[in-house]
Amino acid sequence: MLRFECDYSEGCIKKIQDALCRTNLDQTPGYGMDEHCERARAIIRGLCKRDDAEVQFLVGGTQANMTLIAAALRPHQGVVSADTGHVNVHESGAIEATGHKVLPLPAKDGKITAAQIGQALHSHFSDTHAEHTVQPGLVYLSQPTENGTVYSAEELRAISKVCREYGVYLYIDGARLGYAMAACPEITFGLMAEVADAFYIGGTKVGALFGEAMVLLHPALKKDFRYILKQRGGMLAKGRLLGIQFECLLEDDTYLSIARHAVSLAQRIRQAGLDKGWRLYTDSPTNQQFFVVPNAQLAVLSRKYSYDVWEKLPGEQTAIRFCTSWATPLGQVDELVGDIRSL
Repeated sequence: MLRFECDYSEGCIKKIQDALCRTNLDQTPGYGMDEHCERARAIIRGLCKRDDAEVQFLVGGTQANMTLIAAALRPHQGVVSADTGHVNVHESGAIEATGHKVLPLPAKDGKITAAQIGQALHSHFSDTHAEHTVQPGLVYLSQPTENGTVYSAEELRAISKVCREYGVYLYIDGARLGYAMAACPEITFGLMAEVADAFYIGGTKVGALFGEAMVLLHPALKKDFRYILKQRGGMLAKGRLLGIQFECLLEDDTYLSIARHAVSLAQRIRQAGLDKGWRLYTDSPTNQQFFVVPNAQLAVLSRKYSYDVWEKLPGEQTAIRFCTSWATPLGQVDELVGDIRSL
């Protein structure tokens, strides 16, 4: 079975594997206070062009989202998100478990707009009975989105402007940030640091064995964040295991290089699907490719390939996702492309 259902099936890039083995018996301070974490922090500050950025490391994406949101919001506040957003549909109520409600907005291809957000914030803050409802305290985006789409620099700046006008945090989930950057060169670490109050650099889905780097820009979010990190179970005692991985990923353009590999292979799959006459479910430039495929053809493909079923559709059709990763072999993509063409 050739697997195209996600981008975190494999372990990690060899560079990380070698570094973890090489440093296995090193003795360092714990809890992210070691020299590897400090060097990774320095690299991230340089990439973001923000010497004032605070960087903390967590093991996974849900943990990162839950911890940041718990740290950012007061008890009466909630999270504005696309209705398709990861925090709304794919985290088993983790945000609600922190005591905060997700406030979904209808998304188009996974994205919400500055106008939508502005309307939602204006509606709440202009309501004379606003205190009877959950106050929006943070806007959550993911870059790229659950549907593989990417917020442009213009869109991000517009959303950031609205959030700042209303005094609401903008937080960006970067689980697949490398793939957005590889697909759209205008998306950079510097841009993310410009528009967001906090964002994280995804490692788990972009070449690391595990791990995410949370970048805190707003002063209020930096204060006491490590207390919340510890309280929410996010502080790894062997913190150097995270620092080492981000050292390896973010030096020498490694992060972008491996992401470009995944995106280039995904584009080959995209073209094969379009040549076959499949309709795009969403128009994604990233390593996630979504198609509407006749069920009869899927029955043939499923004998050899795994993919993610996105939505059952009328007319004996299904929306599916093919996902490439930093480790996807070119030969497997060539096999898939050939088999799509022969259907």
